[in-house]
Amino acid sequence: MKKLLIAALVAGSFGSVALPASADVIIRTAPPPPREEVVPAPRHGYVWAPGHWEWRHRHHVWVPGKWLRERRGYVYHVPTWVERDGHWVMERGGWRRGDRDGDGIPNREDAHPNNPNRG
Repeated sequence: MKKLLIAALVAGSFGSVALPASADVIIRTAPPPPREEVVPAPRHGYVWAPGHWEWRHRHHVWVPGKWLRERRGYVYHVPTWVERDGHWVMERGGWRRGDRDGDGIPNREDAHPNNPNRG
């Protein structure tokens, strides 16, 4: 009986393995140029995420821009398409820890990580 219970638990755990949602999208069709968007007035505590093209059902679909709640200590990166070896690869956007002031120096190596006036 113990062996049966252990085997059932092991078999059940295989069904719960999650695959990463950020699998690379690689296609041969170049995305259209970005659409012009009217960026709304700034909102305190929010970051504007501009629109971008996504690949859905074998064609490009425009995803309009939207406001995202700001996350302290994180920087939002816009999804972008990059050409590599004749194919187009979507680099997923999203929140990443790091460069709060946008000067290109990671916070852990930056003597003044919150100085937006550094060049």
